[in-house]
Amino acid sequence: MSTRSCQGTDSVVKPLDTIPEDKKVRVQRTQSGFDPFEKPASQVKRVHSENNACISAKSSSAGKESPKLRRHSSPSSPTSPKFGKADSYEKLEKLGEGSYATVYKGKSKVNGKLVALKVIRLQEEEGTPFTAIREASLLKGLKHANIVLLHDIIHTKETLTLVFEYVHTDLCQYMDKYPGGLHPDNVKLFLFQLLRGLSYIHQRYILHRDLKPQNLLISDTGELKLADFGLARAKSVPSHTYSNEVVTLWYRPPDVLLGSTDYSTCLDMWGVGCIFIEMIQGVAAFPGMKDIHDQLERIFLVIGTPSEDSWPGVNSLPHFKPGETFHDASCTMRWTWNITAEIARKN
Repeated sequence: MSTRSCQGTDSVVKPLDTIPEDKKVRVQRTQSGFDPFEKPASQVKRVHSENNACISAKSSSAGKESPKLRRHSSPSSPTSPKFGKADSYEKLEKLGEGSYATVYKGKSKVNGKLVALKVIRLQEEEGTPFTAIREASLLKGLKHANIVLLHDIIHTKETLTLVFEYVHTDLCQYMDKYPGGLHPDNVKLFLFQLLRGLSYIHQRYILHRDLKPQNLLISDTGELKLADFGLARAKSVPSHTYSNEVVTLWYRPPDVLLGSTDYSTCLDMWGVGCIFIEMIQGVAAFPGMKDIHDQLERIFLVIGTPSEDSWPGVNSLPHFKPGETFHDASCTMRWTWNITAEIARKN
């Protein structure tokens, strides 16, 4: 369960400007093609002060363009660092460790840029984990400002290493710094980028299937990036059934909790709504503590128990029990809905 408390509120230093027309055009162009979306340097600098300030203009001293990334192609030295080689990257520190992979902060010896190294341990009996194969194959074809960039893939006998752009924090850590909820302007900033990134992958028939604050990276300029595509699925691949063991419990929609395997982009959109509420109120919308039944109870306490009248077809879901009701306590979150309505009106 989230431990964020209401110790303070997020204030704003400078109001968030509305999205200019030229930016809207650039967004549309990004979604219709494969070229990455690149914003002018004057528009991307965010200043995150102790009270979680909103956007401010980038200072002129930091306005220099970084050199473009180029593959090392010098034939003069066969021992020079090259992409695709394990010795082309230096590990600086461990960032985290999971059941099958360890993530390091690293540095490229090719161009000196910071990278994130996801080192996946290969088992002789089991081979490469299918989640790693899926993540690498999908990310190779995704180029967008709001999708984490896969730079390189390194395969050895013992490990498979995915080399990503380095992003210094995620939305979960960011919200932990500012308990009590983020300022509405910052909520709009992050929500806009989340929806833009999702629109990009949904237009390519890809479902993320694991949206949660930990998988939304936040750069030092305030840019949000979707990450961790290990559970992602391309809907263009023929399949009669999908798994219902997807999405972290707190962000899993009720139809999937009830056993449905027939889902589409709405699976990701439920997660967006949960993250939206969490950014506003500072705690998770539906923090189930026990199991699927407990998670469903927390959802139905807010939105009410579904029936065939309110949700046609719900009786046919594998885990739905007709006649089971929950006390409707939607008033406990009424203030959150009021805030979301206010954000919508201002937008």
